[in-house]
Amino acid sequence: MAKSRIELLLNRNVENLGIVGDVVRVKAGFARNYLLPHQIAEHPTPEKIEALKDARAKAQAELAKLRTEREALIGRLEGVTIKLIRSCNDQGVLYGAVSQRDISDQLVADGYGVDTRAVRLSAPIRRVGTYHCVIQFDRELRSEIHIEVLPDRTIEALTQQQAAESAAAQAPAEASEGGDEGENAEEAGKGARGRGSKGKESRDSDAGGKESRGKDREGAPREARGKDAGGKEAKSKDDAGAGGKRDKGAKVESQGRPGR
Repeated sequence: MAKSRIELLLNRNVENLGIVGDVVRVKAGFARNYLLPHQIAEHPTPEKIEALKDARAKAQAELAKLRTEREALIGRLEGVTIKLIRSCNDQGVLYGAVSQRDISDQLVADGYGVDTRAVRLSAPIRRVGTYHCVIQFDRELRSEIHIEVLPDRTIEALTQQQAAESAAAQAPAEASEGGDEGENAEEAGKGARGRGSKGKESRDSDAGGKESRGKDREGAPREARGKDAGGKEAKSKDDAGAGGKRDKGAKVESQGRPGR
């Protein structure tokens, strides 16, 4: 069974693998198809390792200097925005996509020595707009830049789209303000309804009191008149009884007298 990985001695620097004089372990297919045919690496021996010792020390010094330069460049790239002007149609679709090479060339023109391999663009840019791109030299050396792809002429559809996006961005703020005003109006309405209901209850209470007093005033004369009528009736009965008694007494008296 063939070994999955083999050891090789690098004859020159290989990015993300090692520098000259390093002994590395790589897949057999990678070694057989690329490293060995191009004499980038060979099978290690003590003599070959010793022969590359000076070249390795020189490569390490160059690598340390390059790293220092890249660290300074990464610091300069922080927050940088580059502008690319391209031809496009009325919908903002570019006639030619923006690639890593285009970004690298623009960075170099702006004074930033960035190689194409350091530009980490996930997909070519095919429309007018603003994009983000990562510049990475090493695992710890990376920065993010902004790319503005602008049309070479005024595009009416693009202007309308930007106006619509701006209006959409302002809509949530206006909706929030409207919601606050609606809540205040609703609270004011509730307060007014509360005061109105209290006033209505008070008016109903006053009306009930007036009605009760009216009934009392109406009931009192009727009751008094009833009492007066009852008194008069009783008096009439007493007078009638007294009159009857007087008539009977007079009749008895007339019968008791002898005839003359």
